[in-house]
Amino acid sequence: MPTDTISAIKLSLAWVPLATPISDAKVFTGRQKPLTRVAMLFAEIETKDGHTGLGFSYSKRAGGRGMYAHAREVADSLIGENPADIGRLWNKLVWAGASVGRSGLSTQAIAAIDIALWDLKAKRANLPLGRLLGAWRDGVPSYNTSGGFLSSPLPEVLDNVEASIAGGIGGIKIKVGHPDPKVDLTRLDAVAKQIDGRVALMVDANQQWDRPTALRMCRAMEQYGLVWIEEPLDAYDIEGHAALAAAIDTPIASGEMLVSAAEHFAMIDARAVDFIQPDAARVGGITQFQRVTARAEQAGLMMAPHFAMEIHVHVSAAYPLGTWVEHFDWLDPLFNERQILEGGKMMLSTRPGLGVTLSDQARAWTEASCRIDAKGCTDHTHG
Repeated sequence: MPTDTISAIKLSLAWVPLATPISDAKVFTGRQKPLTRVAMLFAEIETKDGHTGLGFSYSKRAGGRGMYAHAREVADSLIGENPADIGRLWNKLVWAGASVGRSGLSTQAIAAIDIALWDLKAKRANLPLGRLLGAWRDGVPSYNTSGGFLSSPLPEVLDNVEASIAGGIGGIKIKVGHPDPKVDLTRLDAVAKQIDGRVALMVDANQQWDRPTALRMCRAMEQYGLVWIEEPLDAYDIEGHAALAAAIDTPIASGEMLVSAAEHFAMIDARAVDFIQPDAARVGGITQFQRVTARAEQAGLMMAPHFAMEIHVHVSAAYPLGTWVEHFDWLDPLFNERQILEGGKMMLSTRPGLGVTLSDQARAWTEASCRIDAKGCTDHTHG
């Protein structure tokens, strides 16, 4: 029987500008500058038989050009390969660049290619990716983050709460971790009163508390019945997370900054969180994401993937235990399609694959692209 093969891979680097600079606790503690744009790495795969797949990964602040460069170096190893052999191809990609490691920037670079292979596979089956993976639900409870940053004045945050609820959201997450704890508690109290039990409420400290501060703040926030407190400690302080999770009633969430399946395994096995928060674009794509979720399910953990709702609505729909998906509208201009919110849930698309196509705006924001095929790599620069 003839076998379809990968004939070309197009890689693109684009920059998504944000309407206003965004600041969370990492900025208020002086560790980062305000976020003004997001780097996007797109992978578009073509096969001999005419099938296509689209995938993406991203980087905030630094690393976008590095991801693009790494993907450009290793992608040619897939030309002529069977696109259905995704696990083997992930392994081939990661070993092609193994001298710079099997986590971090290297796996974030190949994540875009891995996700494109899954998009292609689902399209060939004429199924939404979530259905191909085995959906447990038609819609995933969804919460909004983009309206609750510390850089937004409290009246604006409260207005965003109302707009999000009116738009069909099921939860609101606000940023905490301000150097002045009174600011956090004042904002949280105001948002809780504004919500008045209509939707769920979560907070995110973005790793900015030390252990004593985290314990004090988490205890002070217990009264609000939060669904979770996110990243109260440094992402790699597994021991601290485990001690905190055992000391308070409110669930602890973390994992978005971890960049390999192995790092997630360590957090899961230590019972350091109640909600694990893998990011398919950071952990190496859907292939590695599934390894994380298999371990999380075995441990009985709930899940709330980070960012990239266009991908995560599918993998969340296929997770058998409790799960949430994060609603960010930052990437909307990149795609011709929109995610649908109904009754507090983000609905699983009925379109095949990821269910998204790149917009003209995504092409306009492209800085560089290359096409890799059997003849080699052709680079294109963009004005």
